[in-house]
Amino acid sequence: MDLSVVIPVKNEAGNIAPLVAEIVAALDGCAEYEIIYVDDGSDDSTEAEIRRLQATLPQLRLLRHAKSCGQSAAIRSGVKAAHGRWVATLDGDGQNDPADIPALWQLARAARETPALMIAGHRARRRDSWSKRQASRIANAVRRRLLHDDTPDTGCGLKLFPRALFLDLPYFDHMHRFLPALVLRDGGTVRSVPVNHRPRQRGTSKYGVLDRLGVGIADLVGVMWLRRRCIRPLIVEEKSPEDGAPSPVRETSIQPAL
Repeated sequence: MDLSVVIPVKNEAGNIAPLVAEIVAALDGCAEYEIIYVDDGSDDSTEAEIRRLQATLPQLRLLRHAKSCGQSAAIRSGVKAAHGRWVATLDGDGQNDPADIPALWQLARAARETPALMIAGHRARRRDSWSKRQASRIANAVRRRLLHDDTPDTGCGLKLFPRALFLDLPYFDHMHRFLPALVLRDGGTVRSVPVNHRPRQRGTSKYGVLDRLGVGIADLVGVMWLRRRCIRPLIVEEKSPEDGAPSPVRETSIQPAL
């Protein structure tokens, strides 16, 4: 399996069928893929709508949380269950455009295996309310200054990364907001790519402006701590016999600058 598309949702019944149709249109013939919906404790007809579509789409899978655990937990559940070597994430509200995935997929296929690469969508033209845009602008500026992740938009739900890379990252609630910084901490690279962003057509947002800012400050402090405490071993390989006498395997440590 080339690619797993992971979509966390809660009470998004009206957005399921339109988004699935767009994903299929974008990826058919482009990659061998699966679509994994993670229902994070919905109490509407989200589950029923996904099961209805499964009757005709064998590549559509459903995972369910017994109770809501949050977006980061839903993404992690989906990535752990994924069969693909690469994972693309999308928000379930329809604001991310699946038509952008093939371009990101081509970049991923052309990338070197090491260092591991995360491709992050950048919503250059946000289709949200003024208050959300302002809150995101402030949060992104503060985060970039403190974490030095050089990513203009970490809140975009559209991202593409190797499954193994994600599973190596430290997990905590709301980690999805800090994925670029965590990838850099782990020795990977991050590339931001402009992507389409659309206004929400159905359903209601699960986050308020104060919710985003409140948890963001506390988590930012935690990520700063994680970054400062990171030690990455640098393994020196043993020489082969034809290169001379074998040398012992030595291990040194490197720590990112504060």
